[in-house]
Amino acid sequence: MTTPSTAMNQATHTNEIATFGAVHLDVHRFEEQIAFWRDLIGMHVRRQEKNIVELGTADETLVTLHPGAHTPFRKGFSGLYHLAVHAPDEAEFARIAARLLRSRRPIAPTDHIMSKAIYLEDPDGMTVEVTLETPERMPEWKVHFEGRSVWVLDSEGRKRSPVEPLDMHDVLSHLAPDRIDEKLSQRAKVGHVHLHVGDIPKAAAFYEGLGFLRTTYLPQHSMADFGAGGAFKHRVATNQWMGPNAPQAPPGTAGLRHFTIRFADQAKLDAALAKHPEAVACEDGYLVQDPSGNKMVLTRRQ
Repeated sequence: MTTPSTAMNQATHTNEIATFGAVHLDVHRFEEQIAFWRDLIGMHVRRQEKNIVELGTADETLVTLHPGAHTPFRKGFSGLYHLAVHAPDEAEFARIAARLLRSRRPIAPTDHIMSKAIYLEDPDGMTVEVTLETPERMPEWKVHFEGRSVWVLDSEGRKRSPVEPLDMHDVLSHLAPDRIDEKLSQRAKVGHVHLHVGDIPKAAAFYEGLGFLRTTYLPQHSMADFGAGGAFKHRVATNQWMGPNAPQAPPGTAGLRHFTIRFADQAKLDAALAKHPEAVACEDGYLVQDPSGNKMVLTRRQ
């Protein structure tokens, strides 16, 4: 059955300026990390060697693990807040949810109205979000403030908190019990990254310079979101919650090595590179970093 969310997810990336390729993570608990992404999130092991493991769908690498970090993830620095694996439909979201519940790991199921999300930590303490995009439930992409209250309008015109408990009974109503252990389908993807930065205005200028579109800009609340031109307007998110000018974590700390931005065509990649003559050519594209030191590889969608 094709639901509104399924249809929206099938079409949402068609006209977007960029999507994400592999997110590279430096990890401390290497074997536990492999099991986490393989058995709980449901990724295929696409390549495994002594010093690297690539995981994802049957056709595409979504996460690449690099062993050798000396310590687990540490808070208080610029870097990764979370990466998000986006399920393409309710059935796949339910399968991942069921595996997480079965594992008895601590999770935080959250209804953002624009999306349904389940948050948890990987074995090194990095936050991972599993997401189902539901932008049709929040047609007005705007956050309102009334005193200490924060609200958004849903598709029925009701005031809703953007952080509500997720109805897990409804999520699991889409589950086929005999399919719980299926691996991720080829339509699953890294759908957004959320970063800690040290300066919101500087981060906004950087990501807009790459071509992303400012959708929420609240420097007074230490946050800003950027879309890629589709219905879901939360592709790159930034916050300053670790404090102004927060540095990168010390070398050897588990965390983000870099993520990959794949532009829709050569012209968009060229436009982004024109803003960054300091970009360094590498095997997969061009390496740049934002003003807070978060690194990314710019390339073209194949």
